[in-house]
Amino acid sequence: MRVKYQNLILLILFFTGNITAQEVVPEWRKKHYLSEEEMHKPLLHVATFEETDPPVAPIRNVAEYDPMQSVLVRYPFGVPLSLIKELADEVEVVTIVANESQELAVTSQYSGYGVNLDHCSFLYAPTNSYWVRDYGPWFVFDGNDEPGIVNFPYNRPRPNDDNIPDSVASMLGITAYGMNLIHTGGNYMTNGLGQSASTDLVLEENPDLTQEDIDSLVMRYLHVEDYHLLADPLDDYIKHIDTWGKFLTPGKVLIGQVPETDYRYDDFEAAADFFATTISGYGKPYEVYRVFTPGGSPATPYTNSLIVNDRVFVPLTGSQYDDDAIASYEEAMPGYEIIGINYGGWLNTDALHCRAKGVADLGMLYIDHMPILGTVIYEESYELTADIKAYSDEEIYPDSVLIYYRLDDGEFTSSTMTYQSGDTWKGYIEDVGPGDHVDYYIYVADESGRHMMHPYIGISDPHSFYAFGLQTDVLMLDPDTLSFETVEECIDGKELYVINISNNPIDVSYITPGSDGAEFMWWVDGIPDLPHTLDPDDTVTLQIFVGLPTAHREEYLFDDLVVTSLDDEYKCVIAGNSEIVGVDETGFDPAVEIFPNPFSKQVNFRFFMERPGNAELLIYDGSGRLIYHDIGNYSQGTQEIRLEANQLQVAEGMLFYKLKTTGQQQSGRVIFRR
Repeated sequence: MRVKYQNLILLILFFTGNITAQEVVPEWRKKHYLSEEEMHKPLLHVATFEETDPPVAPIRNVAEYDPMQSVLVRYPFGVPLSLIKELADEVEVVTIVANESQELAVTSQYSGYGVNLDHCSFLYAPTNSYWVRDYGPWFVFDGNDEPGIVNFPYNRPRPNDDNIPDSVASMLGITAYGMNLIHTGGNYMTNGLGQSASTDLVLEENPDLTQEDIDSLVMRYLHVEDYHLLADPLDDYIKHIDTWGKFLTPGKVLIGQVPETDYRYDDFEAAADFFATTISGYGKPYEVYRVFTPGGSPATPYTNSLIVNDRVFVPLTGSQYDDDAIASYEEAMPGYEIIGINYGGWLNTDALHCRAKGVADLGMLYIDHMPILGTVIYEESYELTADIKAYSDEEIYPDSVLIYYRLDDGEFTSSTMTYQSGDTWKGYIEDVGPGDHVDYYIYVADESGRHMMHPYIGISDPHSFYAFGLQTDVLMLDPDTLSFETVEECIDGKELYVINISNNPIDVSYITPGSDGAEFMWWVDGIPDLPHTLDPDDTVTLQIFVGLPTAHREEYLFDDLVVTSLDDEYKCVIAGNSEIVGVDETGFDPAVEIFPNPFSKQVNFRFFMERPGNAELLIYDGSGRLIYHDIGNYSQGTQEIRLEANQLQVAEGMLFYKLKTTGQQQSGRVIFRR
């Protein structure tokens, strides 16, 4: 994967003056208003907005990560020329200008900066501001496979901006539909499969509409069946979801993260937990990825990025957390080109995503497929179906519709899908063995010259599933939940049986030794030397003990004990009744901040020294082996230890740390992912 950092401090802003690290940004500007006076204007929408009938059903609302043919930006700019140059290397850049004079000025700047003018065009339309995302068009395909734009009353008193979706529809020669729901693009994200999310700002700005009214509108105009209106964890002034969250694929979401000492920490974790327990467009809970966004100066607006086909543009500011942000995207989006755009004009809640808007590829080749994921019952072959649409109206090459798959990390092979009827194609993954891990993706090409894969990035991040079969690697954990209800049960412990119910020996490589977090402590006794071979019908008996929880918010506290074999991972839920409340004997909470967590390249431990002295950091792997030890002398105040991944002699997984300072100690967990 190629990662590029464009370093340019170019402040060509609609506003007068520069943003510096020391500047106190006024509230009106934070809220995407042009002036303090405008912030107090009544919300009078442009008279030309007309509510229309919705598109013909069924409708598909285009997602940001669907194929894009161009990107909209506005002049005077709110983005650096470095971004425009990068965009124009691959797609068309449509610059909104007021007149020919502005077009000439922009062309001169583009030419001087080396922007590919062959990939540049212009839309003549007056505008009020450069927040193209907020007022820009939302793209759909209707039930006749025709592209269109859904327009809405923009939530700012700017008639010129409010007209831009109609202007774009006219430029593209497609229909614009009017949905009478006050909204803004920065507060809307969709997975392209009938599920969308915003903050509850939508309810505030539409006081005459109930939640049911809003659900009905987005269903009729966008075919959004599940519209999630969430509390804003940022606790800020604008309440746009793109300032803290982002759909990356139909099955992945990126959520910001703040230190545990931040008063908003629980709210951010609640947002992450919401998606982790919400079924995605792929029929499984979302995979939730995190990026450290503590705010402050320099800004950390990392979720405010832009996806354009196979490239992701991430706003960077020179912050110490920039590298970690890039690493978070690399982990979440393997195969994509992650491009950092360094610019002095990004704010914590106003960055790259706010100021650019993708234009859907109106002739896109689209694959609608519900993937096989996770653990499934073993079959020798698996049938796959997909609905494939060529919106270009060009023919699909029949011999190009292929399933590429591999078994147990072997070489990819292919099988041909055959046409059934309508848009449906069918094919098979064959010769699967019980216990095989299967990776696969679908490929198709049409006569327009387009090709498409599902998932979009193909071989770099394929769909994966495990063919569960009793003939191979199968362990049973009995019971699957251990619930501790009394103090006596915590002290006496409970037994957990790990049983080989297969017909073959199984090598157990890992058993979670326990958790010593301050909120819920438990540990395991009886772990054999690992790896440990279990013959058929053999059992390992573990004794589980629970410490007395020292904090609680819910009726029960939960954690997972994990047993790992060569081919699979098995979990037992450890549950503690929070009424069993003990007292923290140390009475000490040094409030260690760990970021990012999980980490892949480096991790930071931030802590407070009440007085000068030694601080000792010890890190253990999952088996209890000490893999890192550092002791140093620190002065009073906030201190930080930065640990590089190459300093750890471990592959990856759950790690345990202890931090000792002047006779006090805290321990916890951190996750290492390569």
